[in-house]
Amino acid sequence: MNASKRPVMLAVLLLLTALSPTSGAAPVDTPSPAPTDTCPVCGMFVAKYPDWIATVRYQDGHAHHFDGAKDLFKYLLDLPKWAPGHQAGQIAIIAVTDYYSVTRIDARQAWYVIGSDVLGPMGHELVPFETREDAQAFLQDHAAKRILHFDDVTLKLLGDLDAGRFPQ
Repeated sequence: MNASKRPVMLAVLLLLTALSPTSGAAPVDTPSPAPTDTCPVCGMFVAKYPDWIATVRYQDGHAHHFDGAKDLFKYLLDLPKWAPGHQAGQIAIIAVTDYYSVTRIDARQAWYVIGSDVLGPMGHELVPFETREDAQAFLQDHAAKRILHFDDVTLKLLGDLDAGRFPQ
């Protein structure tokens, strides 16, 4: 390649890299909840809140749906309470709904914002995003307090959210 074409090729590669969705969680295919499916944690009808749906699909194909990431994490962090007889190793997919695109994404790769002025079906929520950049933009636009990743979420943090406290 001659030297005069290198800057153009570099610019094209940078543009394609910037436009590719490789920096966040990959979209995942999960079953949709039926109108009668209820959240195993709070009992709410999940299909009423399509913008907030979270799903755990087990290897045998059955799924549990949640009305938001907060109840999903309560379930995952205390599986014996919410799903007796189920083991974490039996879980095939954990998905949350990206706030901006309203698509299901891998919960383990997602970014979560807490302490914003946006409420979910159960009040203060972990608002999921595919990319850290989207989470950062939301944090600034919605007076939020903190960005978390999957492994940062604890039962104490969930209790704080329920109480309207947002730890830094």
